[in-house]
Amino acid sequence: MASNPGSDAALGTQISMHLGSPRVKKLSLTEQEVFYMNCRAAYLTIFKSSLENIISKDQLYLAHNIWSDISIPSRHRRTTALQHAGRNPSQKTINKYWTPQTAKLNFDDFCIILSKEEPTSKAELLKSFKQLDVNDDGSILHSDLYKYLTKRGEKMTQEEVNAVINLADVNADGKFDYIKFCELYMTTSEQCLKTTLERLEADRKLRRQQFGSHMEGSPERDQSPAPKQSPRIIRKDDQETFANKGDTSHSLLSTTRKFKTSVSFTITMSANSNQDSKLTEPNLKDWQCAQSKGCFFLEEDGEVISHQYKMHIPQRSVLYLTIKPLNLSQIEGKCSPWLSVDTALYILKENEDQAEPQLMCFTELQNREVFGWTGELGPGIYWLIPSTTGCRLRKEIKPVTEEAQLVYRDETGELFLTSEFRSTLSEIFEVIDLDGNGLISLEEYNFFELRTSGEKCDEDAWAVCRENFDTKKNELTKQGFMDLHLMEANDREGDPLDLWVTLHSMGYNKALQLTEACPFIINIYAEKCKPKIKAVHMEACSGQLERAICKSVLDRSDAKVMDGYENIIVHTCNYDTWITSIIENKSDDKVIIHINNELSKNCVNNRGLNIFAVEVAPRSTMVCQHVMPLNEQQEWIYYCVYSLIS
Repeated sequence: MASNPGSDAALGTQISMHLGSPRVKKLSLTEQEVFYMNCRAAYLTIFKSSLENIISKDQLYLAHNIWSDISIPSRHRRTTALQHAGRNPSQKTINKYWTPQTAKLNFDDFCIILSKEEPTSKAELLKSFKQLDVNDDGSILHSDLYKYLTKRGEKMTQEEVNAVINLADVNADGKFDYIKFCELYMTTSEQCLKTTLERLEADRKLRRQQFGSHMEGSPERDQSPAPKQSPRIIRKDDQETFANKGDTSHSLLSTTRKFKTSVSFTITMSANSNQDSKLTEPNLKDWQCAQSKGCFFLEEDGEVISHQYKMHIPQRSVLYLTIKPLNLSQIEGKCSPWLSVDTALYILKENEDQAEPQLMCFTELQNREVFGWTGELGPGIYWLIPSTTGCRLRKEIKPVTEEAQLVYRDETGELFLTSEFRSTLSEIFEVIDLDGNGLISLEEYNFFELRTSGEKCDEDAWAVCRENFDTKKNELTKQGFMDLHLMEANDREGDPLDLWVTLHSMGYNKALQLTEACPFIINIYAEKCKPKIKAVHMEACSGQLERAICKSVLDRSDAKVMDGYENIIVHTCNYDTWITSIIENKSDDKVIIHINNELSKNCVNNRGLNIFAVEVAPRSTMVCQHVMPLNEQQEWIYYCVYSLIS
């Protein structure tokens, strides 16, 4: 099980779920044309042609910032104090799109990235600066501006801050006039866009060029999209790619007559269909146990991040491994809402003579919310990769608008954390206390820091932390963790902005409800030895996991070959609790497969769409979709048609 399919280039698949989400507003045709025109303007400032690829992280960063200059998005770095609103293209943001597996990105990938960058209005700019305006007079002291920009968020250098302070039109008497700056910023950006578009309009060669799969808005557009390197998901509303010449009114469904061939699968599942494959716990008396907690975190683009582990087995033994959501409810008899999220654990063996770890097994049997596996493993080091299908860990459809209070002052003016916020911090403490000893070690705290700030705490900083906050055995206590956040609130004079950054990063909404994360707990029992488990990474559920899922499906799937195309095979595997399909492309050419789930009943898939298409790279295998019942107490019918698009 996985949150998203991975790929060699990784990016297109990761971001496609976000674009396919029902939460994303569908732009009008005019807005789309303007958006892609702006994308072209940014792209062609760096490249001679939109058919050229971005081949380095530096190029992506440069292109992103040129887009910032042109289209005024929310992440402008060089001239903004918007770090306090989390709106600069941080290294963490760039790293999300340029992963170690990424070799290149094309113009389509670039457009999809920018479609998630909501442009900032003048009002939002003013609001962000106003938070630093202690005198409410439309200006910020240079000393305050320097302190905030070099101490908070992704810190700016002294030279970068000086570049802002030295702007003659917006600085005087040791103050930064942010109202004038916002006006200048908007005017300059609009003029930059106007000039660039005028240049594009004058250059007929550029104007008539295709840009990825997004064509010029001309009746003479070519029918076929430009080549793309990255496997990606094609949404139902990506109409231009497959529409007839000059006709953008048809949906993806209108391409039925252009399908080369199709195969279909029908699987009928009874209510509580996992009853015949229930997990049975062995007699664990005298077995030794190792345990660790972890968490799935849902990113803005729908990608799932989670802890990953290494397990050491000193001698051959029968093992019983389980993973389940962690109930954090402090109210007796009340269960946490994420207990319905499916979890799984893939176990891979490290081998010196093999470059890739070998899939040994995974926890496919279920007993209520617990997924487990029982079997014998030899001595050695194993990777434990947690996974969730993404069918039930989803973005909030109706975000909460009313914000909970995090801090308050008593009659003397002293600052305190509210009881609601303290309760939430107590939950977070329990999640990040991976070994469950009631204390936070430096290693555990750094997973928390990486998640919330993208940085690590070094030994020196940890020593300072131990000196100022309650610790035991060189580890932070829960009270120390509370005091640490109270200090953070005091540093901001009661402004909860940084506290909200932490809460949102940990999956909490404005009502302090955990909606975009799922904590879990792993238990390992060994009959003849003492197992060990250690969290080593916190990464996206892709790459190694993708290959493990494909291998598990290929070993036991119902496979159907596309009629007339023996190199294109659709594999579907019924795990009783869920269904996974993968597409195997043995040919030397990329293929586009159209998927239609409209006739399925009582089903939900990880894409969030009944109709979509996927692009499969040459000689590769990719996870197409995971499907689960909406209501486990009712029968569910999986009916899916896979069609090869010409």
